[in-house]
Parts: sequence; structure tokens; C-alpha cells
Amino acid sequence: MYKTTCLHEQHLALGAVMSPFAGFDMPIRYPAGIIAEHKAVREKVGVFDVSHMGEIFVSGKDSEKFVNHIFTNDISALEKGSILYGMMLYPDGGTVDDLLVYRCFEDERYLLVVNAGNIDKDYEWILKNAEGFDVQIDNQSEAWGQLAIQGPDSEKILLEVLGLPQARDLGFYTFCEQDDMIISRTGYTGEDGFEIYAPIEKTINMWNTLIEAGVQPCGLGCRDTLRFEAGLPLYGDELSEEISPVMAGLSMFCKFDKPEFIGKDALMAQKNGAISRKLVGLEVKDRAIPRAGYPVETPDGEQVGVVSTGYHSISLDRSLAFALVDTDYSALGTELQVRIRNKVFPAEVIKKRFYKTNYKKA
Repeated sequence: MYKTTCLHEQHLALGAVMSPFAGFDMPIRYPAGIIAEHKAVREKVGVFDVSHMGEIFVSGKDSEKFVNHIFTNDISALEKGSILYGMMLYPDGGTVDDLLVYRCFEDERYLLVVNAGNIDKDYEWILKNAEGFDVQIDNQSEAWGQLAIQGPDSEKILLEVLGLPQARDLGFYTFCEQDDMIISRTGYTGEDGFEIYAPIEKTINMWNTLIEAGVQPCGLGCRDTLRFEAGLPLYGDELSEEISPVMAGLSMFCKFDKPEFIGKDALMAQKNGAISRKLVGLEVKDRAIPRAGYPVETPDGEQVGVVSTGYHSISLDRSLAFALVDTDYSALGTELQVRIRNKVFPAEVIKKRFYKTNYKKA
């Protein structure tokens, strides 16, 4: 039996195609279709139900020390109202999860926003490693709804439709607290956007208000095409117990100059050359569409990797992929090929961030 979010009935009423994802019955697309939803976010605005995400609060005298212990990024200089992206790791460098850490306005309190499919695992991991620290761990995942309003018009929508003027003052990766809500300038699309955490009833009311105002509802289908174009990883595909941040090209979110964090020694060894695979971007020729699991080969037919995510890009009209390949074949410009069923198609290693927005917010 799959879980549902607080907006499940709204999705059904809008005619969404539903499918299991991360233990939840989630909307994959609405009648407008994935292409229309994708373009709405790139060109105007769209709204996603992301209430399946997890919210775990850490508070107490040792909260900063503890979060720094389990998190690869460095929160020691994080100001109240600011956010950092990073990972929790196993001692061998494998990824427990990637997440956002919010430093709350209340002293010694942090919000950890984790992936839906990892909520229980993450909560257990956090509790396990909290021994010896003066902290309190509070998993509030079922008490919060969450909306992601994304696209160039997202600020306008928050101001004029939701009546949230404070959105204007938020910089990228900052947030504010408004009554019982948290409003952050974050997202998973490569566009300007906001994520709003609120109690269940308020989340439902805001969703209805947005839909009545004509904002395009968006499902997980275009959420994946959007994040992929922007070069953003998905846990389980580009990060996992077997794929470390170093392998995924995310070392910038691992602060090796802080005293310690779980998995630091393993990552240091990997940075010094102890990895055999690396995540790369690929452009596939002839408009062939690569899919997850397709083999990546040398021009001579030797398999040296596998596709983790692949699409014909909606925004760029190019066939693109992320692939985990042997490090000897990871340099930009390397000529490879992708085997699609019984045919092979030439491919070239390119940068993983395929699409770049013009959005800049101080």
C-alpha cells in the first residue's frame, strides 16, 4: 500500500496520471502533458506537490556540532535564514542521502530536508549517530505539506496570488518564517523558484488558490526532465550507497578543511585517485534517446559504463545522458557510444550541466 500526500484528491480531480514513487502514489503528469508542463516552468511558472519530502529537525546544545558531523558541507558559518546543500555519507564514502540543511531562526535548531524514499532510513541513521551528542531529533515529515513554485514568474505569483511579499527579499538559498510556514528560494528545476513548507490544511488551500489562478500543475515527469537538464542528481540514479559525491562530481559540497565528518577519510582517498568510475554528461548523436541502464561502450565495443538518466532534452532538442563510466574515459571530448537495443550510437563526453538559466538573485 502506497502512501499519499495531502493533495492526493486534488491530483485525481485534475486528471493526473498517478504512479508509485519513493513509496508514495504521486502525479507523474497532468492532461497538458510533460512537454507543456516542462515549458511552463522554463517560460512562466508551474507548481509541484513535493509533500512527500521529509522534514527532520535537529535542536539542542550540540546541534551545530552534530549536523557538521553527519553532513559533508560546513554549517559552522551558516547564518540564520540560510541553506546549504550536501550529503550524509557512510564511512566508506557511499551516500546515505543528499539533502538541504536550513539554519532556523530559533537558536540551536536546524531543519534537514531529505528525500522521500529515504525518510525512514535517514531518520534511523541520524538517531544512530546522535549518541554522545546533546541533541533532540524530531521527525516531522508527516506534519508538513510542501509546494514548489518554479519558473521565471514564480516571485510574481507568490506576491500577487499567494500574498507573500517577503518572497521579494529572499536571495537564492535563503528562507524566512511566516507564521507557521517556511518560505525558501530553492528548487530542483534550474529556474528561479520557491518551496513553501506549511501545515496540511494551509498547503491544500494554497494549492487550490494557485490552480484557480491558472498556474500549471506539474508532475514528477517534468520534475525529472527539468532537474536533468540543469545537471542536478537524483538519489538512486546519480548518488547511492555505491556512488559517492566524488564519483558524482559533487566534491564542491564536501568541505575537507573542516575537522571531520562521517566518510571524510574515504572521500579524501577518492579525491587522491582511488576511484574507478566517474559520472559524466553525454551527448548522443542521431537523435537516439538513451535510457537508464543502457550500456556505454568505447568505439571498439568494450563496455566502460552505463547510463543513469537519459532524455531527448525538451529545452535543447538534443539527446543527452548522465552516465557512470570508467575514469579513463571521463575526460571532456572523449568519444564513446551508447548501445540502444541492438544498435550503437556515437556519443561524446560533455559537461553535466546541459541547460543554464539566466536567473541570478543575490
